[in-house]
Amino acid sequence: MRIDKLLFFLRFAKSRTLAQGWAEAGHIRVNGRRVEKASLPIVTGDVITMPIGETVVTLKLILMPLRRGPASEAQLCYQLID
Repeated sequence: MRIDKLLFFLRFAKSRTLAQGWAEAGHIRVNGRRVEKASLPIVTGDVITMPIGETVVTLKLILMPLRRGPASEAQLCYQLID
């Protein structure tokens, strides 16, 4: 799954266009490497780091979301890392 679609499905971005902008601006890291394309494929087990507001969020992808469902469903797909 593409990084922009994943962030949209996990409800971190309100739209795929917004997630694409974050990726292309280099604000996101996957497994420690800077993302520069919104089409970067993401797999289960990847660690994603991104700024949300004034904090930095690091999460590990546990399950691939099948759709953009409710927040409670999206939260089952990742684990926050402190």
